[in-house]
Amino acid sequence: MARLFGTDGIRGLAFGDVLTEDLARQVAASAVRVLGGRRVVVGRDTRPSGPALEKAAVEGFTSAGADVVLLGVVPTPAVAQVVASGAADLGLVLSASHNPPSDNGLKLFGPAGHKLTDAEEDAIEAGLATAAGALGDRQGTVSDGADLVEGYAAALLSTVGSLAGLTVVVDGAEGAASRLAPEVYAAAGASVVAIHCGGDGSRINEGSGATHPESLAAAVVAHGADLGIAHDGDADRCIVVDGTGRVLNGDQVLGLLAIARRESGLPASDVLVATVMSNVGLAQAMERAGIELVRTAVGDRYVLAAMLEHGYRLGGEQSGHVVLLDHATTGDGLLTALQVMDRVVRTRRPLAELADVVTPLPQVLVNVRAERARATAPEVLAAVAREEAALGAAGRVLLRPSGTEPLVRVMVEAPTGTLAEAIAERLAAVVGRGGPVPQR
Repeated sequence: MARLFGTDGIRGLAFGDVLTEDLARQVAASAVRVLGGRRVVVGRDTRPSGPALEKAAVEGFTSAGADVVLLGVVPTPAVAQVVASGAADLGLVLSASHNPPSDNGLKLFGPAGHKLTDAEEDAIEAGLATAAGALGDRQGTVSDGADLVEGYAAALLSTVGSLAGLTVVVDGAEGAASRLAPEVYAAAGASVVAIHCGGDGSRINEGSGATHPESLAAAVVAHGADLGIAHDGDADRCIVVDGTGRVLNGDQVLGLLAIARRESGLPASDVLVATVMSNVGLAQAMERAGIELVRTAVGDRYVLAAMLEHGYRLGGEQSGHVVLLDHATTGDGLLTALQVMDRVVRTRRPLAELADVVTPLPQVLVNVRAERARATAPEVLAAVAREEAALGAAGRVLLRPSGTEPLVRVMVEAPTGTLAEAIAERLAAVVGRGGPVPQR
């Protein structure tokens, strides 16, 4: 049987073959037994399947003896913050992030508000069979946690000064941040225009939010706003739009935040952590600023692991996940947005100018249908070495096998899009010579 936990919890079609109410019950009960703790905090996004899965998870937690505090519809980082504050021992988020409305997911936070390790997830999964129907020494209680949500909002606001004079458009993706994000930004002093913030979970992420920032970009221009913020369904990340309507990627946001930390002289401000997918343009900008760029495997959990191991304070991904360990234990889209807005206000410079510190090189990504082993075949490695030698410091080549299907991803960055496409096509042809992959 395939492993239930993926790169970010358990995710799939709500009430489908895997993600059922029974599974939610079993995961909750097993988590209490594996991780310990008597107090659990639970939050969810706006999906129609959320209340039923939440009810099942609560039954699992209380059957194992844990007391449950319900936060209702809140961003994922709110749950992590409550656990990190010591107000709860464990946290559960019911969300499928940027996935369509029909999906949902289970994401756990352990002691100190961090995502679980692979070993902890494996132990929870191994305990599912015995978790079903087995009661603890006591039946847990259920209570409301509205005050804890207020505490999360207050913690966010404490990280910035006044944003008075700034106009921001916020796209809530009809998700978890639909109510809270506009309220927090307005409380910080910004003038807020809210779109896709009705909290209609039947339309979560559909044509809106971090994966579809087009309407946000148009709204920024139409309202003459200083910038726009697009959250995904659970608001653990954000995509930023500058005042011209240009959509910025995570590398540009990371770059401007890294330089802000460097100029402030904060601890560990000479290091930025990013993944292997971050653009060469970010590396070049950090070198000019005297900041070391440390790369990890793809996934915010790997970014966080490197940060915790070495004491780094800022890291993230191109996708908009930014981890600011000075203030949070996981990616937080609202926190990231506030830090960007604070930088604009403090420097009195437009976001477009601040973001231009990073000039992304043209990037081409080609998916080649091939077995994973083709990524390290001798002739493929030789072809990659030739292309890298020709590019020198002006570009980059990365081959990465897919973790879920028989594909090898060929990524090329070069000074021009034409050159990047030509190199990617040459390498894809070499990778594809391994022969057809049987259909599964």
